[in-house]
Amino acid sequence: MQDTLLFNRPLVEKYDRPGPRYTSYPTAPQFHTAFAEDDYRAAAERSNRAASPKPLSVYVHIPFCKSLCYYCACNKIITHNTERAAEYLTWLKREVEVQGALFDDSRRMTQLHLGGGTPTYLTNAQLGELMAALDDAFHFAPPAEREFSLEVDPRTVTPGQIHELHALGFNRLSFGVQDFDADVQAAVNRIQSEEQVVELVQAAREAGFASVSVDLIYGLPLQTVASFDATLDKIIALRPDRIATYSYAHLPDLFKAQRLIRPEDMPPPERKMELLELTIRRLTEAGYVYIGMDHFALPEDELSLARENGTLQRNFQGYSTHADCDMIGLGNTSIGKVGDSYSQNVKETAQYQARLEAGRLPVMRGYRLNDDDRLRRDVINALMCHGRVDFADIEARHGIAFRDYFADALAQLAEMQDDGLLAIRDGDIEVLPTGRLMMRNMAMAFDAYLKPEENRYSRTV
Repeated sequence: MQDTLLFNRPLVEKYDRPGPRYTSYPTAPQFHTAFAEDDYRAAAERSNRAASPKPLSVYVHIPFCKSLCYYCACNKIITHNTERAAEYLTWLKREVEVQGALFDDSRRMTQLHLGGGTPTYLTNAQLGELMAALDDAFHFAPPAEREFSLEVDPRTVTPGQIHELHALGFNRLSFGVQDFDADVQAAVNRIQSEEQVVELVQAAREAGFASVSVDLIYGLPLQTVASFDATLDKIIALRPDRIATYSYAHLPDLFKAQRLIRPEDMPPPERKMELLELTIRRLTEAGYVYIGMDHFALPEDELSLARENGTLQRNFQGYSTHADCDMIGLGNTSIGKVGDSYSQNVKETAQYQARLEAGRLPVMRGYRLNDDDRLRRDVINALMCHGRVDFADIEARHGIAFRDYFADALAQLAEMQDDGLLAIRDGDIEVLPTGRLMMRNMAMAFDAYLKPEENRYSRTV
């Protein structure tokens, strides 16, 4: 993949339309309730019988938060009643036990991610209980082979607790910053000081975390180019290993919390483009490598190295160096990928508890991939992760003639080729520097399920 990233505003505006993020293919709208617990158990059994069973990756969803961030579209429960979290942990450990029994003991868990909600809503003692249960059920790989991460709300932890998290076995942290500007923070009800974040990042480095990430959001109410530039100054000075800069999708009809944002505070569409252009320029000038989508990393970070050597992958957490795993989703709403299937747990905590109480897995829906799905997934992953699709490689893996099989998709890509976003040659497709922000649009050409009128997705840029 070419390292250069060129920002061409007219083309970015032209291709900025709703589209999937392709953390999976097929995407979640194709999941269905005909896929049930027995299908999941069968998928786990098939994965154990594979010639070389994959290592295990585990995602744990902790849905609780103490306060509501108005921009948030995640599945969360706002409560100060910590007993609810203690009860949830009881059932979560039960699911860990049931899921662990499905996978052979010889398979090691190399990746763990705690998301939310706010994973640090749980106390460190509770997180310790969870880690012990996970190790019993899934058998942690040796420390040098693990990537164990969790998302941290800086308002919920102290520097001392950061050291304790490292002692529990976590080696990667992601801090939710979003924006340092006081007016923006007030507009989205997320007040946290720069000092808090600086202190915690310093504690993470002192504790020995292998990677520290920071999340930012552009397009929030009251953001200006000058105010976000000041935030970027502070983030660059912190020098986190990875930076995720998410585009805020304002969809108040879908997400009730977003109705608390005053419409008059929302920036005009052209402001988002200015903020995106600013972010790309500032971070790349500061030495960060653009990985893809919203992700930047330092040149020596594993993500940058994986992008360089062709091993970068995508999964439900975004870009990853460990995606060639069977991924087990734990907790309400969590999504997993086991063998040739995807699955998602029930949404409501009451349902989640009831299923486990009855001795059942809380799988609500899922999907088993067919041959065409696997083929298209490989093409989309090649585009999104490597910026290049090698026809001969795809043909050898799937027994097709690429240009014949994907004649319609290649025709759809012709306009992007004319616009200088990609090159379609005799043996490959390559994303060009001007097209690197539009990889989702390119992937959409290979999506057999996408309907042109669908508007359920965030915008692609």
